Amino acid sequence: MDYTITHYPEKNRFETKLDGVTAFVQYRLSGDKLDIIHTIVPPAIEGRGVAAALVKYAYDYAIEHGMKPLATCSYAVAWLHRHPEYAR
Repeated sequence: MDYTITHYPEKNRFETKLDGVTAFVQYRLSGDKLDIIHTIVPPAIEGRGVAAALVKYAYDYAIEHGMKPLATCSYAVAWLHRHPEYAR
């Protein structure tokens, strides 16, 4: 499913809304790395691929801007493990 994802650099977040509920990934920048530190998907919209879409969008953004994907958040760690093509 395609989601409209918005980057809020002032909050270090990528967000999407589904059924009026906001989900997001929070990141920090560390040198040339974009580190996802939290992936938050409220229970009302779980199980629809929202977390995966947010993480992929954030890491695509990182790569497009010359940054390396990094993960502190356990979901993002698992996502990177399943997508070794993002390892840089």
